[in-house]
Amino acid sequence: MSASSAGTAAGQEGRQPRLFLIRHGQTDWSASGQHTGWTDLPLNDTGRRQAALLAARLAPMRFAAVFTSPLVRALDTCRAAGLAEEAIVDLDLREWDYGEYEGRTTDEIRETQPGWSIWADPVPGGEAIDDVAARVDRVIERTLRVEGDIAIFGHGHCLRILAARWLRLDPGIGGLLELSTATISRLGWERERRVLELWNDAAHLDDV
Repeated sequence: MSASSAGTAAGQEGRQPRLFLIRHGQTDWSASGQHTGWTDLPLNDTGRRQAALLAARLAPMRFAAVFTSPLVRALDTCRAAGLAEEAIVDLDLREWDYGEYEGRTTDEIRETQPGWSIWADPVPGGEAIDDVAARVDRVIERTLRVEGDIAIFGHGHCLRILAARWLRLDPGIGGLLELSTATISRLGWERERRVLELWNDAAHLDDV
């Protein structure tokens, strides 16, 4: 499905786009706190249960477009939600490239880099935060050409930066927006102003 055809889905014409940000279900590394960038890990058992509950939550909703990261944990969450057939795979929605810190926890990194934070400090061999911000800015520009609601399946840090940039704020503001696995967040509008309407909603996950 192309972005141009996505903008004319039934019942969505003439509406400013609202972005439903959906973080993928749990993986072994997200459970352990290891930085998971471009390593292509699958959902674990808990993640698959989360995705099934997420599917039930999303079932009544109708989307003019669906975008997803190409990484399997996001794709499988999108597939479990029943939206894979209409999804557009967007390389700009890949998670932050953590370079030398891939697979390491913050505590492990701080053993040699005291006080290190992904939101403020360098990532050797990986992306700078402004690189990720440039990617999500392109995603936002594509969504603004769609009329109606958009589902975006992605990753914790990347989606947090996307939310900050939707609000036209510094990407580091994403550090203030905790985002758990398999949650739903919504970015929308107050008149012409882009706003945050819902964040880190996990009501559908009560049984996990």
